[in-house]
Amino acid sequence: MVRPTVPEADGLIGQKHPVLQHGYVVLVDYMGNDAAIVQAARVSYGRGTKTLRDDRGLVRYLMRHRHTTPFEMVEYKFLVRLPIFVARQWVRHRAASLNEYSARYSVVPDEFEVPPADEVRLQSSRNRQGRGGALPKETAERFRADLERVSKEAYEAYTSALEAGVARETARLVLPVAYYTQWYWKINLWNLFHFLSLRLDAHAQEEIRLYAAEVARLARVVAPVAFEAFDEFMLESLSLGRREQRAFRALLEGQTPEVACALAGLPLTRDDGKRMTSGEGVEFLEKLERVRRLE
Repeated sequence: MVRPTVPEADGLIGQKHPVLQHGYVVLVDYMGNDAAIVQAARVSYGRGTKTLRDDRGLVRYLMRHRHTTPFEMVEYKFLVRLPIFVARQWVRHRAASLNEYSARYSVVPDEFEVPPADEVRLQSSRNRQGRGGALPKETAERFRADLERVSKEAYEAYTSALEAGVARETARLVLPVAYYTQWYWKINLWNLFHFLSLRLDAHAQEEIRLYAAEVARLARVVAPVAFEAFDEFMLESLSLGRREQRAFRALLEGQTPEVACALAGLPLTRDDGKRMTSGEGVEFLEKLERVRRLE
């Protein structure tokens, strides 16, 4: 049996693709491609499926109906260098194999992340864990200067501790989360789709979105048909809960969005009469606006 390969992907293996100031993503290896997904599916469905739909149609069918196992036949291994604060978000995705650089065994390089001034923004008024509007320029620059100063002072303390004989596993405690780590990360395609669906979302932190975009760009070369289906049926799809479906039915019957939300039990105003800025009703209207913007 010949191992399936993708020449375009083979040409990317080992190349560093920069992300942020000191980070990068490297495609180390992969197993399988679009054909592997189809092959696995036809083991389940039998020989007759090829006469019913072509390979692309089968992959799209699998994605639409969430038949996940065939996508798991494709795997990727990446080398990722990233700030610790991004790593702490990334590692929450547990359906992958990971081996991280150890600061107990090795000395941490003097590399830390300072965000661009336009990424130092106000706390969001809607998203309690995200950024909002712009800050005054002087505030953003003061934060950036403080971050650089604190990071340099921390690294000086770190190196002084090492020179004094403090164990590496203890000396590392003084380093802030702006410093970089790196790891090997191996994941199958279906779990990668789940990772990307969350980390490419507009609500994800900007820094991890940049990494997710680079991972997606490299992974897409291996399985472009699967990624086409992912884009359409996962990344760009809309889900409607039961009450949202009731509101949508009311829209089809000619009701205004506000009346449709009221009929479906999707609140748009608070008890004090003020307009809500978050919640199920607001999110439903955002979905409608997203549909209106479709080209």
